[in-house]
Amino acid sequence: MDVHASLRHLRMAPRKVRLVVDLVRGRSVSDADTRLLFVKKAAARPVLKLLRSAIANAEHNFTLDRSTLWVKTIAADSGVTLKRSRPRAMGSAAPIRKRTTHVTIVLSDEPKKIKSQKSPPKADQPLAEKVKSLRPRRISLWLKKSKQNSETPVTTYKLPPTT
Repeated sequence: MDVHASLRHLRMAPRKVRLVVDLVRGRSVSDADTRLLFVKKAAARPVLKLLRSAIANAEHNFTLDRSTLWVKTIAADSGVTLKRSRPRAMGSAAPIRKRTTHVTIVLSDEPKKIKSQKSPPKADQPLAEKVKSLRPRRISLWLKKSKQNSETPVTTYKLPPTT
C-alpha cells in the first residue's frame, strides 16, 4: 500500500532541495532517516520532517510496520515564485526571484521490483551483431574509428630521467 505526504510552499529553491531528495529516493525508511540526519544541507531538515510525517501516517492511518516501508517516490517540484525587485543604478530595478518548492513523498510496503539488466555484448560476437545494436548514424562513426585505430601505429615516448 502506498502512503502519501506532501510539503507545500517550502521557501527554498527546488534546485537545492533536489540535492537532498535524490539521496533518499528508493531507500528504506530507516536508511533515509539516518542519511537525512547527517546531511549538512538546510533542505535536509524539512525533508526529514516530511519523511517522519509520512511514516507516522503509515503507522497510524494504515497500521503498517515501519521496518517494511521504503521511499517509492519523492519529488521536489517548483511552487509559486515570489517576485521582488532590487534598486540598481540610474533609477532602474533588477528582479529578485524568491522560489518555493512543493515536496511530495510516497512510501510503500510492497517489495521493490528489480529491473532486469541487459547482458553486455560478448567479446567474440561477430561484427554484424555489434553493428545491429548501433543506431544508423553511429554505425558509420564507429566503423571509421575502428579503421583509424587499426591503421595508426602505436608510438611510445621516453621521458627524460628525473634528478
